[in-house]
Amino acid sequence: MTFVFINGVLSGRTDDGEALEKAIIKDRRSGEIPQFVNVRYKKETDTVMINSDSGRLTRALIVVKNGKPAVTKDDVSMLIEGHISWDDLVKAGKIEYLDADEEENTYVALDESELTPEHTHLEITPLSIFGTQAGMLPFINHSNPHRNLPGVKSIQQGVGVYSTNYLIRADNESMIAVDQQLPIVRTRLYDNEGIKTHVIGQNIVVAVVSYLGYNMDDAIIINKSSVDRGLFRSMFFRPYKIEETKYVGGQSDVITVPDKDVGGYRSEDAYKFLDEDGIAFPNAHVDSGDVLIGRVSPPRFISSIDKFRLGVQKQVESSLECRTGESGIVENVFITSTTEGNKYISLKVRQERRVEIGDKFGSRSGQKGVVGMILPQEDMPFTYSGIVPDLLFSPYSLPSRMSLAYLLELIGGKVGAMGGHIVDGTSFTGESEESLRAELKSYGFRDNGVETMYNGITGEQMSVRIFVGDISYIRLKHFVANKIQWRARGPVQLLNRQPTEGKSKHGGLRLGEMEKDCFVAYGAALTLKERFDSDKIMVPVCTKCGMTAVYNVKKKVGYCPIDGDNAPIKLVEVSASFKILLDELKSIGIYPKILVGSKV
Repeated sequence: MTFVFINGVLSGRTDDGEALEKAIIKDRRSGEIPQFVNVRYKKETDTVMINSDSGRLTRALIVVKNGKPAVTKDDVSMLIEGHISWDDLVKAGKIEYLDADEEENTYVALDESELTPEHTHLEITPLSIFGTQAGMLPFINHSNPHRNLPGVKSIQQGVGVYSTNYLIRADNESMIAVDQQLPIVRTRLYDNEGIKTHVIGQNIVVAVVSYLGYNMDDAIIINKSSVDRGLFRSMFFRPYKIEETKYVGGQSDVITVPDKDVGGYRSEDAYKFLDEDGIAFPNAHVDSGDVLIGRVSPPRFISSIDKFRLGVQKQVESSLECRTGESGIVENVFITSTTEGNKYISLKVRQERRVEIGDKFGSRSGQKGVVGMILPQEDMPFTYSGIVPDLLFSPYSLPSRMSLAYLLELIGGKVGAMGGHIVDGTSFTGESEESLRAELKSYGFRDNGVETMYNGITGEQMSVRIFVGDISYIRLKHFVANKIQWRARGPVQLLNRQPTEGKSKHGGLRLGEMEKDCFVAYGAALTLKERFDSDKIMVPVCTKCGMTAVYNVKKKVGYCPIDGDNAPIKLVEVSASFKILLDELKSIGIYPKILVGSKV
């Protein structure tokens, strides 16, 4: 007997599982049972799986019978003319929805020309094998799949207009592109999905050439004049939020300009942008460290205990300041209240972000890279017709990755720009390489896309032909201004006296095990010591018993808890974390004896 599972629950048995599967599919196509009921007969376990629960991903496919699709050309014509609808085709059993389980027992053809009597279904369009974002990538059927995945990431991480009401939103770290363009080479998905309202990327002229060594590997060189004209310019919005919290005992925060007698008062210069209500005025140009919203809080045991004994409760400054390394213009100040009745203020700072060295860019074919140089236009190479590229791309990034979609889009963009029309780059069904080459040749160019170029610095003609074309590039959200981190001196942790961790805490860069190995391999002993001296301390050690002693440096007297006042004591340089280890060992009854010898 064959077991039957409905939505994962054993519900019965049957004599012939394959016949039951065929009967359910037949009833679904005739409309006897709902269209979203799916069935699969598993031969290896002799079970029938019937799924009808919600939340399953299903996709539409055309039913194929005896090698012929159920949807005919007459059906398509009637659908276009509006005589029938999509639902009519589904109810007629010509199109059905399959889930991942039932699709295991199907044989799906990508194109009608591939149909054989063994096929059970046909794709509505070959583009439907991709998701929405992958469907936006042109010519990806010519590229390596490992390059198409980063291409999808470029679509996801691109800086564009994510929402038309971004001015009144307070999203964290939102970025808006100043100017965006629809790509010259695009897929049919751009029209079908209405992606025109959320455009990302700009069409630029790209030359595939090594130049000055500043676009090695995945780096790119960008034309400075293009940047000055506004290429890839964007706006960065940072929201700041604060609340007047009420505490037990009737105390509460107060949003105001702090007085000089408040504990932790900064300087008058820090509060220069605050209005009388304690909030920075709109259009104020603030820098890191400037106070955006002034606030005074009750002590709340922040102060030392002696102030409470004396009855002196000095208020504490707890203002909200502009983040370190950020600056911008204040806009959109919202004042409201929370559900608890506390005053709530939301303020947004807008910063203009030009292209700078280290910013990340990517094309829709997965070729991403960072800016290695911003070169003046007069030093950029130029073509015989005077075209100066906006971006220089390294040719060494192409052979190993086999991203032919990049080259095809360059030629397609060039053809579209010369002919003044959109180029269809839809996978499997778009324009062919041969047609693009033929059209490019008709405009007077070489059909392979290469041109004669001249060195902008020396004026000499380059001895090789350079591949030049138009392509849509995307500025990604990975700005170097958000990631750069540095410090010389700074705060340390209270416990182990090592530098704090993290950009927001003015932290240092960790020198890990592998970095240490590099210093050891180079024999840079003093550099290694300097890196690991961040938490060094001098510990008095009794040379007789090896225990940590007590020593007064000024009076030069000390004693050992075990050997008394006359114990021989030496100061030893150790790390603070090692001192903590000694204390923890002593706390659990282990005797950590330190043997002190000569340095020589």
